[in-house]
Amino acid sequence: MSIQKVYKRYAKVYNFYFGWIFNPGRKMAVQLLNAKPGNRILEVGVGTGLSLPLYSKEVKVVGIDISPEMLERARELINEVKLKNIEDLLLMDAENMTFPDDSFDCVVAMYVASVIPNPKKFIKEIKRVCKPGGPIVIINHFYRPERFSGKAIELLGPLSKVLGFRPNFSLDNFLKETGLVVSDEIPANILDMWTILLSANDKK
Repeated sequence: MSIQKVYKRYAKVYNFYFGWIFNPGRKMAVQLLNAKPGNRILEVGVGTGLSLPLYSKEVKVVGIDISPEMLERARELINEVKLKNIEDLLLMDAENMTFPDDSFDCVVAMYVASVIPNPKKFIKEIKRVCKPGGPIVIINHFYRPERFSGKAIELLGPLSKVLGFRPNFSLDNFLKETGLVVSDEIPANILDMWTILLSANDKK
């Protein structure tokens, strides 16, 4: 099942099932960007836009997502909350962005790293469109076999295509494959089952 089909199915129920669970991590990720007034921020995998009201009104935000149905929900939220600092919401593949180099001061990707088919291309594109030294913040669930939850996650592996993400997505493999240099790892959300990765764009 394609990612688009999975998230078309999720679009109407995503906020109900995943809003409250992921919201603490969203808040932390936005705060850890440490964005300055006037900064232009890219959010990769903006989904239904639940993070958009969390940004300072003094920054500009561009969101991209591969699901038109999720983006439609995000646009409804923008109109409902009357957000003025959202520059654009665009249907776009995170592995093949159409932005020029160095388009953004900061980049954040929330809960999408284990959805992207090619993490190496994903991080390469993020580095390309982010200015040198700009903050890159990624939050995702990473499989940790040493934890009790890791044993349960192993059982979900065969269902990855239906779920729309890879439950057994390893942090070590992700960092090794992408070459992302991380300055800090911060646990987030219920039972600390998600991790926020902090990085500064080295443009490699």
